[in-house]
Amino acid sequence: MSEFRFVGVSSSGQSIQGTVYAPNKRSAQKKIGSLAEQHRFQLRELEQRMIFQYKVRHPSGKVIKGEQKAYSRDEIQVALERMGMEVVSVQKKLLSFSTKPPTGDVIMFVRLAANLLSEKMPFAEVLNLLVADISSSSLRQVIRDINSDLKSGMEAKAAFMKHQDKLGKFTAYMLGVASQSGNMAEIYEATARFLERKDEFRKSVKSSLIMPAVTILATIAVFIWYVWYIVPQTAGLFKNFDSIELPPLTTMSIALSEWLDDNMLWLILGTVLVIGGVVMFLRSPRGKFLAHQYMIRVPVIGGLLHKLNIEVFSRVFAILYSGAGDNIEVIKVSAEACGNSYMEHQIKTITVPMMVAQGAELVKAMEASGVFTPMALARYRSGSETGNVRKSAQQMADYYEKETTLKLEVAVQTIQTVVSLFIGLMVAFLTVLSAETALIRPSANDFMNPGG
Repeated sequence: MSEFRFVGVSSSGQSIQGTVYAPNKRSAQKKIGSLAEQHRFQLRELEQRMIFQYKVRHPSGKVIKGEQKAYSRDEIQVALERMGMEVVSVQKKLLSFSTKPPTGDVIMFVRLAANLLSEKMPFAEVLNLLVADISSSSLRQVIRDINSDLKSGMEAKAAFMKHQDKLGKFTAYMLGVASQSGNMAEIYEATARFLERKDEFRKSVKSSLIMPAVTILATIAVFIWYVWYIVPQTAGLFKNFDSIELPPLTTMSIALSEWLDDNMLWLILGTVLVIGGVVMFLRSPRGKFLAHQYMIRVPVIGGLLHKLNIEVFSRVFAILYSGAGDNIEVIKVSAEACGNSYMEHQIKTITVPMMVAQGAELVKAMEASGVFTPMALARYRSGSETGNVRKSAQQMADYYEKETTLKLEVAVQTIQTVVSLFIGLMVAFLTVLSAETALIRPSANDFMNPGG
């Protein structure tokens, strides 16, 4: 998200200044237009905060180069001159785009910050130390911006949420809340553990699915090559012998090979279009919603993912319940962090309205959403009855963490069994096909008079 500063004039002639955050200038103009209509002022000036490269000469004579974000070239020049520097040049950086930091770097930043905060180190010093140790240039810039905003007096939550596109919405929210709470080190530690757990599970799932996927694709490729090329080269020679009736599988394979020859271009084009269409649909909000809705119902892996989502919800709920007083906001943030847009929608549109409008108790509202398991509801109900919801949420998260870790191994074994069965069926089919082809015995007369 880019930062834009605007200047306007009210109907009474009073100057109005402010900042908005938007992905581009056009979106910023729309936001400011809504503000102008609401507060009745006219926009006069709009500036985007950009990266400038500068070169200065220190009083010692040493030439120093650097980068700094600002709204204008003059703003940086004045600031450098106040520091006693002789400004040699200040130029706007031509390619000022920044990529999203790697997940590993974000996790390392939160983990190191948690460790340093537990040693009672001041937060400003923590940020200064981490800037030098982070390898990602985009994350270093984010830390610099946060440090600068905090020094200028910006609210911690606003300073972190500015960079939610780089840090992730959940991470930015948690770190912002931590800076305003009395248990900063505890929230950073809990956030680091959550991010590490989520990343570990994602890597485990990917690593467990890559090999089966590669094996299945390789098996399908060998099957197509055998049916499309090998069978026609061997059994296709006997097709013109009228006295020979080819076996059924061989006949089917030759017909399939001829069909592939005639339609391969259309088949490739259709496959690319279908895959591209599916990928684009799944990336859309509606496609993502439907995928998440039915993903948790998929055999073997679906239940595992569902419990992981509940684990994440419960862990975030337990973290924020002690650090934030607004339970409704805690539920909303926990729903956003769970990683399932369908569950998030159900919680936000059913659970939250029931609690706000109807005054329903937590467990009853959670049950109405239809996305929590009976065990989770029982655990939360017990916590509600004993007055210790936070502890129950933490217990639920720890239990599902252990269960999903163990069941992931079982799921991997199940997937491997299915893959082995699939390969066995393919091998059996090719074996029968090869046996049929080998049993074809044309006579000498067939070779002498093919087709007659």
